[in-house]
Amino acid sequence: MKYDTILFDLDGTLLDTNTLILQSFTYVFDHYLPDYQYTQADLLACIGPTLKQTFSRLAPEREAELTAAYRQWNIANHDRLVHAFPQVQETLAQLQQMGCQLAVVTSKRRDVVEMGLTLCDLKQYFPVVVTYDDVENHKPEPDALHLALAQLTPSGNVLMVGDNSHDIHGAQNAGVDSVGVAWSIKGKAFMEDLHPTYLIDTMSELLTIINH
Repeated sequence: MKYDTILFDLDGTLLDTNTLILQSFTYVFDHYLPDYQYTQADLLACIGPTLKQTFSRLAPEREAELTAAYRQWNIANHDRLVHAFPQVQETLAQLQQMGCQLAVVTSKRRDVVEMGLTLCDLKQYFPVVVTYDDVENHKPEPDALHLALAQLTPSGNVLMVGDNSHDIHGAQNAGVDSVGVAWSIKGKAFMEDLHPTYLIDTMSELLTIINH
């Protein structure tokens, strides 16, 4: 195998949480920042950064309040709106059978990460999960990727799979190859412009990359 260790982002990569995230931000903006005239592009810009980064930029003095409101609505509606993307379950099972080491590296809180992995029956594939709670500096800084790799034992090359600039730049900063997913809510062209090592249209294409 060309790669024996694969790190995955969660939201927008393994799990389709896009509707949940966008509706969570819409709820907060409409109810807590009624004077904020936002566009769809503004909403999309909120996907990727941490909640702290987003709300500190919009209303620094209310960051804690807005974050709490977001999380309350997000958790209450989580199971209704979240599902795995096509081919995720089958591809992870095959990668595991091939002996690949798999980990999740996300800027999401651990409790909500656990909710998503359990809901979509993916928890058994990931002995290592690095979350918002585990590092001080989040993607695109390499700290979270380095922490995941420290808990694994790579003997070959490493891949980071993600749907956003934070994932691809995080991989570049950590010195590992990257896979951009064309189903990113920001579009295939956006992912191409980030110049990942690979770009895939379906999750099963990872199997070809691994076996190349």
